[in-house]
Formats: sequence, C-alpha cells, structure tokens
Amino acid sequence: MKIKECCTVESQECIAKGIYSMWISTKVIAKEAKAGQFISLFSKDGSRLLPRPISLCEIDREGGRLRIVYRVAGAGTEEFSHLKAGDEVDILGPLGNGFPIEEGKGKRVMLMGGGIGVPPMLQTAKDLGTDTIICCGYRDELFLNEEFAAAGDLHIATEDGSAGVKGNVMDAVREDHLEADVIFACGPAPMLRAIKAYGLEKGIPCWISMEEKMACGVGACLACVCQSTEVDGHSHVHNKRICKDGPVFLSTEIEL
Repeated sequence: MKIKECCTVESQECIAKGIYSMWISTKVIAKEAKAGQFISLFSKDGSRLLPRPISLCEIDREGGRLRIVYRVAGAGTEEFSHLKAGDEVDILGPLGNGFPIEEGKGKRVMLMGGGIGVPPMLQTAKDLGTDTIICCGYRDELFLNEEFAAAGDLHIATEDGSAGVKGNVMDAVREDHLEADVIFACGPAPMLRAIKAYGLEKGIPCWISMEEKMACGVGACLACVCQSTEVDGHSHVHNKRICKDGPVFLSTEIEL
C-alpha cells in the first residue's frame, strides 16, 4: 500500500560532507514500510514536478517515524537539506519491494553497501539480527559506521585506505576472509556487477538493490528500466521497472 502524506520533519543534521540524515514523522507510511523500500519526496518549488526517490535508512514503526540518509546531488536534494524540525514535506510511500528478510533467517547473511547504497542496509541489518556480517564501502569519510557496528559484525573498506581495508567491499571480503550463505547488497552498478559475479562463482544467492534515476516512482513511465533475463509482463520485453518491480532483485533476474 502506498499513500501520499504530508509529514513533519523531526530533525536533520549533516553527518558527512554532502550527506544528510533526516527523521520524518508519519501517520501511516512508517507502519507499512519495509527494509529496502524507498519514499519519494516532493519539492515545494512548482518548477520541479517530479519527486526525488530516497531509500529508507531506519524505520520506527511503533513511533511512526522514518529516517532517510541522502547525498545532496542537485537542486531537489539541496532544497531538502535546508529543512528543519517542524517543517512539513509531502512524501509518497512506501515504494518498491524491499529486501526478502525471510530469505536470510537461520542463515549467514552478508550485507554489502557502497557509497549512498550504505544507508538502506542499516534497517536491513536490524531486521535480520546481530549475527549479520556487514561490509560497507566508502570513498573516504565514514558515516553510519557506529550504528552498523552495533547492528552486526562490521567490516569497512575505503578507497583511500583511511579506514578498514584499502579498496572496495570485494577487497574487504577477500582480505577479511568473509563467507556467507546469502548476500543482500546496494550500491553503484560496478559494485553490484562484481557481487553478482562473486555470487555465481561461489553459488551464493545475491539480492541486490539497484540505484537508478527515477521519474514517476510508481512504474508508469518506464524511465528506470533495467534489462532482465525474462520477459516483463508489463512491457512484454526483457525489461524490469526498478521502481515498481524492484529496487531489489535476485541478481540472476537482471543483466548488469
């Protein structure tokens, strides 16, 4: 179920260069949300008609709150970064399918996040439990690392080597000798491509959340399609709509 709701900003802070963390109070959306889903935020500027999709970092279902952690990447997210406690914002959600938490129950699960694909792995880790292996990749400056350390067995990779293993998440997997039965991942396409190849080599099922620019966010416009290995029932071609059919897919369902 998705609804459009006028929500209230509870708090916002800058947690790294260009990275903001916002808690939003909702009446309905938080109760329905699942790890790996996203919401669309609407600008108050009438010239920006399309909402901006942002993944959910944390979900407080009992308290009716959502946390988003996002990078300022354009005029829309720049506008959101100036919101403060008490301000109102229109959001649509929850959107997408989220991670299949049941697939990880009773198994060794490794969560892998890269860049702005790191935030959605936090609620996923909380829903899975503290036995989860978490591997986060950063360019340089860390964020959310303390929350991840409390949520599971955290391993870090940085491109400049300033923290953890120097390199990317796959370098951390090899250097730290990490093993898993199931992988959940979110990040840029090159990272997901490498994880898919690793999963195929090791026989590990991988559920990946794809980052893609979206327009409508509800599957109507076909602006965020990816190539799939099977024919899509909506468009009748080898495409999947990331916003509607995803953003989480079994890696073998799509081409990267």
